[in-house]
Amino acid sequence: MRSFFRKVRDESQKVLQGDKGANDRSLETLEHPPQSEYYEGGMQSGQARPGPGSPHAHHQHPSHRLDLDVDNTKPEGESPLHVRNVERLGFQVANNSASHRDLGFTGKIAGKWYAVFGDTMWCAPGVTNFLEDTPGFYGMVRDSVSLLTDDPLTVVDLNLNDDYPVPHQNQLIPFNEEWGETNQYGFGGTSFCETDAETATAALYYLVNVNENGGLLGAGVAKVEVRYNTPTVTQRFGDRGFWWDSNTNAKYGDQCAYRDERSEYIYIWGGPPNSITGWPHTSYAYLARVKAKDAFDLDKYEYFWGRQQGWKSEVLTKFDAETAVWWAVGQGQVAWNEHYQCYVLVHLSAFGDGAVYLRTAQSLEGPWTPDVQVYKSEPIEGGLVYAGVQHPYLDPTGRTLVLSFTNNNHIEVIKVAFA
Repeated sequence: MRSFFRKVRDESQKVLQGDKGANDRSLETLEHPPQSEYYEGGMQSGQARPGPGSPHAHHQHPSHRLDLDVDNTKPEGESPLHVRNVERLGFQVANNSASHRDLGFTGKIAGKWYAVFGDTMWCAPGVTNFLEDTPGFYGMVRDSVSLLTDDPLTVVDLNLNDDYPVPHQNQLIPFNEEWGETNQYGFGGTSFCETDAETATAALYYLVNVNENGGLLGAGVAKVEVRYNTPTVTQRFGDRGFWWDSNTNAKYGDQCAYRDERSEYIYIWGGPPNSITGWPHTSYAYLARVKAKDAFDLDKYEYFWGRQQGWKSEVLTKFDAETAVWWAVGQGQVAWNEHYQCYVLVHLSAFGDGAVYLRTAQSLEGPWTPDVQVYKSEPIEGGLVYAGVQHPYLDPTGRTLVLSFTNNNHIEVIKVAFA
């Protein structure tokens, strides 16, 4: 979902206009990008970096400006990543439908990989490629699902309607009128997290939000079952369709969800409650986990209280640098990299300006290494660039890594080759 980036964009505009209060709250200024290691000489959009260089131009992490006794979000060590080159592949297109879309987080169910998209805006009747669409509004759904293929630029849209001559996608997470939901409600879903391969069942984590001004209501989980070759939401949990009320709980699963195949667990990350305000507190991310077989039982979830206190069954109520795991990270995706024998997170600049970053860790609880900037995309028509996605199934060796991200409702795709 894009609410995080709208907030950041608004704050950054205030900074550039000289609002001192906004400057005190901001994540970073355009002159101080996220802490990263990047390559000498820079890179234009679509060009590959020639090789690793010296880290510099680090932005100031809160631990440098605040007197923090413990900051578990501060990067530690050096990144093991060495990038040989980066290739821009193009835009992702459906081969059986046409729409503008965002997100596209990848996840596996029973051996097949799927993408979960956010706002999906249908193209004009008869248009078969969204790049050839005509101006206008032709309908939309708040989320959708597609089957991924061996070609990262091609997806097969699922759950299609009867539009003719070109069908369009129906909504993945259904509205529930009994909870007061209407088409003004959005569901910012992340990756499918497999819970049972034999029954082709998965969990889908999402954040319920109400258009531009209705607010972020709560983070929830849905049961997804593959029926007639299509992942289908068969149950949503919670009295109002979510478990973690955003006024008092972290928005678990909104930033990232990961089925760790090296353990029994699903890990979910999310930002602080709505009640947390001001710099740097609104930019911390918190972590919870559950055994995959117990994903639909709220009582089985564990909450990370920081590396000093560890995991507890008690829901997190302390939101600060000690209990957080990330800072200034938007939506992204984690996967194990076999080549480097570590976990890799892809995320984009919190300002939506097109910078793509990778960071690594030996443990999902952290610590994480400093970011490595691997690419800089040019925002299309001044739009936002956000939501880093991994496609690890395309190269299980981990020597290359295909990444995608949203560029103004285009899914842009790049391929990173490691040394």
